[in-house]
Amino acid sequence: MALAQQIQLQDGTGARESARRVAGSPALRLAGRRLLAAIPVLIGVTFLTFAVMSTLPNNTAQAILGLQATPGQVAALNHTLGLDQPFLERYWHWLISVLHGSLGTSIGGVSVNHELAIHLPATLELLIYALVVSLALSIVVAVLAARKPNGIADRFSLAVSMLGLSIAPYAFAFLLIIVFAVKLNWFPVISGSVGTTPASFFKALTLPAAAIGFPLFAIYTRLLRADLVEQMQREDYIVTAKAKGITPWNVLVKHALRNSMFTLITVVGLNLGGLVGATAIIETIFSVPGIGNDLLTGIGNHDVPLVEGIVLIFALVTVLGNLLADLAYAVLDPRIRYGNSNS
Repeated sequence: MALAQQIQLQDGTGARESARRVAGSPALRLAGRRLLAAIPVLIGVTFLTFAVMSTLPNNTAQAILGLQATPGQVAALNHTLGLDQPFLERYWHWLISVLHGSLGTSIGGVSVNHELAIHLPATLELLIYALVVSLALSIVVAVLAARKPNGIADRFSLAVSMLGLSIAPYAFAFLLIIVFAVKLNWFPVISGSVGTTPASFFKALTLPAAAIGFPLFAIYTRLLRADLVEQMQREDYIVTAKAKGITPWNVLVKHALRNSMFTLITVVGLNLGGLVGATAIIETIFSVPGIGNDLLTGIGNHDVPLVEGIVLIFALVTVLGNLLADLAYAVLDPRIRYGNSNS
């Protein structure tokens, strides 16, 4: 009996020690600091959005009731919606509501939480689709281009990248519609719904993802190719690897590419803000049922709660994306330690 109790005590002590090690790991400390630092950023973003929405020359109550509404009806609805309150008071009420888990109610009477729960998955699927495909293609093309600088693959990648850097996502979206939806009839002009099967998902989101991902592919390819070429020509560890008899292809893929991923991850983290911004325009063009489409609709309708909720989600996506980029550094190079860093 005493032995069993001793074993249980030792097991409990080991579990507590394990928990302390996990809680005290550098990665978790970094995540905690980043999330704490994100709080004032999120407050600042939502406050500025609230301020901008409050200055728009649009009367929400008038837009809801129509031009035939009397001034008394407009004033009554403004009071019901709380739009007659001072700006800071309205923002404070919204912020307190968010802290209690509610993003408020849109002018249509629908809960913003419910609206985001319905439309957020489509936006996240589109973002992940565009980002993953653009990253995968850029790595492949950049490696082939860096293998023989100024070769055929390098010149081809330069031409494609310059095209991607020169064309705006919305213009490329219309080009995709004309070629692949209207002429070839491979994909629908209007996505409408992403569906529930893999076939319907890819059919609905391929063109929107291509419109978002092609400019990203161009940026990632050129930066990664330039970094790979520089490392292959100048870094001492590359010379050492070649002196050991490692083939040029293995040196490029196993050594240079691993170190060049730091540059790529940094750029991906910095581009997340622009990525979610482009999503709003592309979703509108293809009628993707996501929150980007809702954002532009909410701005047009002066729907402050809906716009605030969507901006908050986009800001969270950007913050979490940059946090994942920081954590990826430590995964690529275990020598990186954040435990004593002030970052």
